[in-house]
Amino acid sequence: MRTETINKNDGNQRLDKYMSKRFKTMPQSLLYKYIRNKCVKVNGVHGKENTYVNAGDIITYYISDEFFVKKASDFTALKPNIIVAYEDENILIADKPAGVSVQPDEKQENNTLIDNIKAYLFKKGEYDPQTENSFSPALCNRIDRNTSGLVISAKNAEALRLMNGIIKEREIEKTYLAAVHGILSKKEDTLTMFLEKKQGENIVKVHKKSGADTKTAVTGYKVIAETGDMSLLEIRLITGRTHQIRATFSAIGHPLLGDGKYAVNKEDRKKGYNFQQLCSYSVEFKFKTDKGVLNYLNGKKITAKTPDFIKLFE
Repeated sequence: MRTETINKNDGNQRLDKYMSKRFKTMPQSLLYKYIRNKCVKVNGVHGKENTYVNAGDIITYYISDEFFVKKASDFTALKPNIIVAYEDENILIADKPAGVSVQPDEKQENNTLIDNIKAYLFKKGEYDPQTENSFSPALCNRIDRNTSGLVISAKNAEALRLMNGIIKEREIEKTYLAAVHGILSKKEDTLTMFLEKKQGENIVKVHKKSGADTKTAVTGYKVIAETGDMSLLEIRLITGRTHQIRATFSAIGHPLLGDGKYAVNKEDRKKGYNFQQLCSYSVEFKFKTDKGVLNYLNGKKITAKTPDFIKLFE
């Protein structure tokens, strides 16, 4: 038998969801078996899958000791390497350089952006994995490995819940900067495409009409500079789809400089542009409803450092 007290970062969630985060090595089938067999009590009462746990609740477990062993976290040994664009007690917005994965993937398992955020907060004494039961700082949005710019993370569970809702309800305006090939005939426009994600290929296909497997992608843009056969765009995402910007502008004949996934970038590589020249440049919070502990963010705008490709237009 073991007991633990739910802290504020673990409260206000279902028992099964909490245990899934708490016991990462426990098979889901076994987790639900323990609950069904009344091996978990909440404040002395047998818990059910949908029992909500809150800060201060006492959980009693009658389960194998092996699941309580906490492994050392790799990130604690990292020397944090992040650019902080904005930070307060609830969120941290990092300015990610191109070439860094936001989280572990097939190209980068360690030293990712989230690893460095955790290491940064660990060194500051704001996060200790040994004292948290299930919560760890988490990303609220993601950008491609070779896209630079702003990524929002939450420092606590309440901020994570609220920020995920803000993004889902589109109460945040994201602006990108991109260098694209060619001179656009329309200097300002809103483009609507239908994107089909190709499973297992990490690519999307653009369609002119909606289909059973497509998602609508709406992108606003404005040309802010031109030089030779290149244009600098300010882009506003009205929807947020995988590779939305890259696929959309390739489809209208203006692929991003350096993009080898949605265009042939042989000539771009010769000039030193080996990946898409795209930056998640700014985020502005525009709340329509009450956001609790994050209300102070309403109207705040955060910007990234100016990307290097801007120099092409100076």
